Amino acid sequence: MSEHLLRAALDTAGRGWHVFPLRPGGKPPALHGERACPRIGECGAGHRKWEQRATTDPDRIRAAWSQAPFNVGIACGPSGLLVVDLDVPKDKGSSDAPDGAATFGALCERAGHAVPETYRVRTASGGEHLYFTTPTGARLPNTAGTVARSVDTRAGGGYVVAAGSITPAGVYEALCGPVVAPLPSWLQSILQPAPKPAQAPSGSVAGQSRRYADVALTNETRNVATAQQGAREGSLFRAARALGRFVAWGDLPRHVVEQALQEAGQAAGLSAAECRSTLRSALDWSITHNSGRRQAA
Repeated sequence: MSEHLLRAALDTAGRGWHVFPLRPGGKPPALHGERACPRIGECGAGHRKWEQRATTDPDRIRAAWSQAPFNVGIACGPSGLLVVDLDVPKDKGSSDAPDGAATFGALCERAGHAVPETYRVRTASGGEHLYFTTPTGARLPNTAGTVARSVDTRAGGGYVVAAGSITPAGVYEALCGPVVAPLPSWLQSILQPAPKPAQAPSGSVAGQSRRYADVALTNETRNVATAQQGAREGSLFRAARALGRFVAWGDLPRHVVEQALQEAGQAAGLSAAECRSTLRSALDWSITHNSGRRQAA
């Protein structure tokens, strides 16, 4: 098994992907934590975390995997990857709980695209990982259920278990050829964090803040209504994320935002049901993550 896992690590690194050891038979990193750091060797100049220590150097990989049958982790950020993780329901006995593949397929259909053809890995639990290369300079988030139910993403600061790794639940297995597709622009538009709105001038009164929110509502509504096919749902998602801040801060009523974006989304060509679903999840997330963050003037 040690030879098999060493070969998996070398093959993965041969693709230009940065690897690091995971615990034998498991998924957590096998490297020491900061509190246990001896401050020697690679950590001589300060503790180095798993993302910093991930490597494509064959000699370093052979030295590491000669110590134990480590599973193989891929650091997505240094590797220039975004991986879409399609989970299976934790309660496999629930027939009405769609898996990640089904919800991602529905998301692709709503965006007007087929499920992308790219390098895929079957996970030990029966889910799938879809690998994509990221645009140079793009800063994409790790997500958990934000894109769709049972659909997570791993990018900078995240990692995935590489094909060939072995757990008690099963083996991570590559399902297709080696070609990795670029991240589709429509999916990037959903994942790209909404830009933070400019801060209102210090000391501005509540009326000025509300006027700023009204301008943002007008601009975001126009962006959604004029979005082109393939970018409509992503545009609606980003607009709801951006305007949810003003709902959380009390500058805009939620029903006003929902009605304006619902009408804009339908004007762009989305169905009423698609608009409602996207708005509900994006606004809920934004309101939850922005409540109480703005200081009173």
